[in-house]
Amino acid sequence: MLADLSEALQQRQQQGLYRSRPVLEGPQSPHVTIDGREFLAFCSNDYLGLANHPALIEAIAEGARRYGVGSGASHLISGHSQAHHMLEQALAAFVGLPRALLFSTGYMANLAAVTALVGREDVIFADRLNHASLNDAALLSRARFIRYPHLDLATLEKQLEKTDARRKLVITDAVFSMDGDTAPVAGLLALCRRFDAWLLLDDAHGFGVLGERGSGSLYSLQQEERAAPHLIYMATLGKAAGVSGAFVAAQAPVIETLIQHGRTYGYTTAAAPLLAHALLTSLQLIEQHSWRREQLARLIGRLRNNLQPLPWQLLPSETPIQPLLTGESQEAVRLDLALREQGIWVPAIRPPTVPEGRARLRISLSAAHTETDIDRLSVALHALARH
Repeated sequence: MLADLSEALQQRQQQGLYRSRPVLEGPQSPHVTIDGREFLAFCSNDYLGLANHPALIEAIAEGARRYGVGSGASHLISGHSQAHHMLEQALAAFVGLPRALLFSTGYMANLAAVTALVGREDVIFADRLNHASLNDAALLSRARFIRYPHLDLATLEKQLEKTDARRKLVITDAVFSMDGDTAPVAGLLALCRRFDAWLLLDDAHGFGVLGERGSGSLYSLQQEERAAPHLIYMATLGKAAGVSGAFVAAQAPVIETLIQHGRTYGYTTAAAPLLAHALLTSLQLIEQHSWRREQLARLIGRLRNNLQPLPWQLLPSETPIQPLLTGESQEAVRLDLALREQGIWVPAIRPPTVPEGRARLRISLSAAHTETDIDRLSVALHALARH
């Protein structure tokens, strides 16, 4: 059996699909050290530059003093602390929904939400470019799994018209992790209300970044739309929020159903309460530091302006995820390695993470980057385009 595993790994290496794990020697930052080498990094999801913020470090220390280090049990036994409870209330208020439920990861949140709400007699409709956690959740639910072309509401409408399933669930990224584009949230919700389907939005990459307050992809919805029983909202807390974890927000019956039937909620030890305590401070920073989102917008504009003349296609995105499409995997890897030689870290993304012929450099920006950082990357890419 070990020989089979070794052979499979060798094949993956030969195909250029083998993935290594860089070991950072310090805190998360645009400037990191790996194996003694310094890199300018464009691969973190720390969009607001909060992962190493002094206020969060102090909040973690305060949380440890108040609550200890580990939670000691699942939420349904004795692991649900006051810190967890306060954070759930704060998150629900922040996104404008009645209730919220904490999870240790976004993957766990999606698995719980999908598998607790639909099953064999039901149907799931999914955007073709959804995150792996949504796809895995759909498969585990054993509901009928139907995909629609990326952002294609017309096709989704026809699919919804044809089904007579007991329950219907539409699942989609709100900001797509590899393309950086955004789902038409209002249009999706309108369809779900019309056909009495749930809409599960995975806002891992929009929470903290979008909207004046950073409350995520729901910012454009009216209060009456947010109050719709069809809306289920998931966001992660380890990206723009700078800490760890995730939450699902929805109407009270949905949240209570997840508490009772969400297997990844009930059958795992609760995350450390010190993390929840720190996230209360993170929410304050997200809301109060609008300059971070303004800085991000300036950097996104500068990067896009700098990279437009390149021979590779810069996909349309107004988010911190800026994909530079190379097409072939070999070209993406060439650029990745050449940039690393210059101390710049931008990961090559290849199939099966993206479709064949859609390999790319995935450039991720942070409010902690500077204009000088953006210009350094731009100059390096222009030089590589000439060779």
